[in-house]
Amino acid sequence: MGGIICVGTQWGDEGKGKVTDLLADEMHMVVRYQGGNNAGHTVVVDGSVFKLHLIPSGILYSHITSVIGDGVVVDPSVLIKEIEGLNKQDVNTDNLVISANCHMIMPYHRELDKLREIKLGKYRIGTTGRGIGPAYGDKAARIGIRTQDLFDKAILSQKIEQALIEKNEVLEKIYEQKPITAKAIVEEYQGYADKLKGKVVDTSKLINNALDKDKKVFFEGAQGTMLDLDHGTYPYVTSSSPVAGGACAGAGVGPTRIERVIGVTKAYTTRVGEGPLPTEQDNEIGDILAEKGAEVGTTTGRNRRCGWFDAIVVKRSAQVNYLTDIFLTKLDVLSAFEKIRVATSYKYLDVIYDDFPPNQTIFNKAEPIYEEFMGWKEDISNIKNFEDLPKEAREYVSRLEDLVKVPITMLSVGPSRDQTIVRK
Repeated sequence: MGGIICVGTQWGDEGKGKVTDLLADEMHMVVRYQGGNNAGHTVVVDGSVFKLHLIPSGILYSHITSVIGDGVVVDPSVLIKEIEGLNKQDVNTDNLVISANCHMIMPYHRELDKLREIKLGKYRIGTTGRGIGPAYGDKAARIGIRTQDLFDKAILSQKIEQALIEKNEVLEKIYEQKPITAKAIVEEYQGYADKLKGKVVDTSKLINNALDKDKKVFFEGAQGTMLDLDHGTYPYVTSSSPVAGGACAGAGVGPTRIERVIGVTKAYTTRVGEGPLPTEQDNEIGDILAEKGAEVGTTTGRNRRCGWFDAIVVKRSAQVNYLTDIFLTKLDVLSAFEKIRVATSYKYLDVIYDDFPPNQTIFNKAEPIYEEFMGWKEDISNIKNFEDLPKEAREYVSRLEDLVKVPITMLSVGPSRDQTIVRK
């Protein structure tokens, strides 16, 4: 039995948490493979709302082992608060495990993240300020600190002191801030070691053992393809690899162990933060999408920018991830419109682009070419079968399939678990 990867096909916030939750009944293990607490999933179960930031959505099921994989950067203070918050909501977190290879977000990462954004001014990337980028930067520079280091005070102290040689130079001389002392950080993080003891393990071995026994393993990404460090709208991207290939690296499994890649796609387009968004509607249409779709980031609390569906972006994601099928979310939000538009190509300097443009300049300045559809202007939130959707809604879904060349096998018509249509 192979694994299933769940990826976002746009700029994140597509509703991956609901997909994980919906399919979790069949799973034995859910693995988060990249990102940090700069992303999150909102899951609604029987009217109860669960906001998850670092912990995989499978935690809501007692039979599932929830895994924070090697490729995730962990802020232990945030993780512990999240565990405690779930326990208060009567969610058992005993089945949560964390990779010993996870790099940790340190206080100086958070500080530098915020200071860099201020310094960049109008050129800022739009980070969450949670230290994600600097933590991944230290990982690549080989001066990062991993969760396994929590359990060896001598190693932890040595690594923090080494990192602070450079960090304090930057803080003092570039940002005119006070230096950070190693002793205080060591004491703080030693306290986290006591609370996480027993949960930090070799997760790659655990995942591969499960696959060897034909267990069903679900790989859950954060963010979306257009925020991928290599394949997204650089530099307005995250610092890790949310694409399907990133799941293998971030979880420690081989690519031949994957049998299905589900692309989660919103029925329109949103993104948080800075960067290009060709179909953005900075007008009444965007306001309606934001209001009806409750477009506020789970982790950031920031309002999302909204626009029409961009078929060029999703077609690119289908290619990069080699999607087997698509879960289309928030179709019900489009019930508010008499006319609906979809970007099918771009125009730049009188050249038409039917595929993703070859460079950043074109993408930033491209003008979308739209195809228009009739809306359905009726509530579809209680519909259970695809055939019972209004004709206009069915035609819209079918046209999206034609444009992106991937079958849409599931549709969401509301936030709850039971507001889902599974197509035969």
